[in-house]
Amino acid sequence: MMLVPKSQADLIQRFEEKTAIIGIVGLGYVGLPLVLRYAERGYKVIGFDIDLEKVEQLQSGRSYIKHIGKDRLSAALDQGFEATTDFTRASDVDALILCVPTPLDSHREPDLSYVLDTVDTLVPNLRANQIMSLESTTYPGTTDEELLPRVQSRGFVVGEDFFLVYSPEREDPGNAKFSTSTIPKVCGGYSAACLEVGLALYGQVIDQVVPVSSTRTAEMTKLLENIHRSVNIGLVNEMKIVADRMGIDIHEVIRAAATKPFGFVPYYPGPGLGGHCIPIDPFYLTWKAREYGVSTRFIELAGEVNSNMPDYVIAKLTDALNRRRKSVNGSSVLVLGIAYKKNVDDMRESPSVILMEKLTALGAEVAYSDPFVPVFPKLRHHAHFDLASVELTAEVLAGFDCVLVATDHDEFDFDLILKHGALIVDTRGRYLDPDAKVVRA
Repeated sequence: MMLVPKSQADLIQRFEEKTAIIGIVGLGYVGLPLVLRYAERGYKVIGFDIDLEKVEQLQSGRSYIKHIGKDRLSAALDQGFEATTDFTRASDVDALILCVPTPLDSHREPDLSYVLDTVDTLVPNLRANQIMSLESTTYPGTTDEELLPRVQSRGFVVGEDFFLVYSPEREDPGNAKFSTSTIPKVCGGYSAACLEVGLALYGQVIDQVVPVSSTRTAEMTKLLENIHRSVNIGLVNEMKIVADRMGIDIHEVIRAAATKPFGFVPYYPGPGLGGHCIPIDPFYLTWKAREYGVSTRFIELAGEVNSNMPDYVIAKLTDALNRRRKSVNGSSVLVLGIAYKKNVDDMRESPSVILMEKLTALGAEVAYSDPFVPVFPKLRHHAHFDLASVELTAEVLAGFDCVLVATDHDEFDFDLILKHGALIVDTRGRYLDPDAKVVRA
């Protein structure tokens, strides 16, 4: 019979008895829902973030994420949740769950600076009998190649007196069908002992935890999930262009194909890819694959198709204005929806912003309307627009040369838009019936 090391057994027992203190590092769209879930299950939670404004908002009971209600946050605070910028308090917790960004740099290569800077800040405050879990999407090998040696630099024996796992986030903001607790969670450990502790950490708050053989397997699993979406969206975007040239409505085609009860999963075209995962994650694998002499042509081609979609939309919009004897230069364009997908306030990698930049460069006068984004925020790597959301009224709509449906929030009154908009360029297939005012893009 295998003897379980005392530190491992003690830590597992603390998770099972809910006496463990949970540390969540990064209080955004992934970290904050996780905070609330652990608090709901009776754990004391400490949230870490470098953004003092976020910390102060949370401490005062105010949520900065639309789909996270004030009541849930208040309940977490009553349970003892604290938010802090003081990373020395990492020594107070039993688990450190890292939920920080992993963007691309200006050369479209992985930027692990957020992860590595966070770990470097935490390392001096680590202690024995803790577990660190990385949830940020990254390339296979990151946990073992980057996090492991940093933890070992403190003299810990990982798998005996310190535990390390990778468990990719699977949040889908705005999706009412699934929550943090109901989405199955993959977990891979540096060792078998690490995995057991990881399963105990997540098993108390997630309905189904899926163990895999290693951190690399878990890292690759996350990439496959997102590359699967990227490739299929690239396919349907290319099909949209072909169908348009043939005078066929791609949305009618998708609806018809979706009636097949096997072998087909519907994906829908759009103006480009957005969000923190799909536009970025495939490049993490293509970059790492080069180290092994492998060319990921299929993945890169899908990325190229998706990246070119904003240009396709601009070309369709330009042609539509030309047919009405107007040029883009000097025309007024109202962009509907600047979040990356419907019914959320998340603007990360939103194709709407790229469309606004391209329209402005062509001389258009650009405004936007988005009920979830009242004021245009400052974004990394993008131009800043000194704009506020325009209220949609008959008079406002009639005052624009073109209305560009970029993100089709359900709160928009699409009948009103159709009635009073002079020209509507629809990138989301919201208008299914033919109409002289509507141009599909």
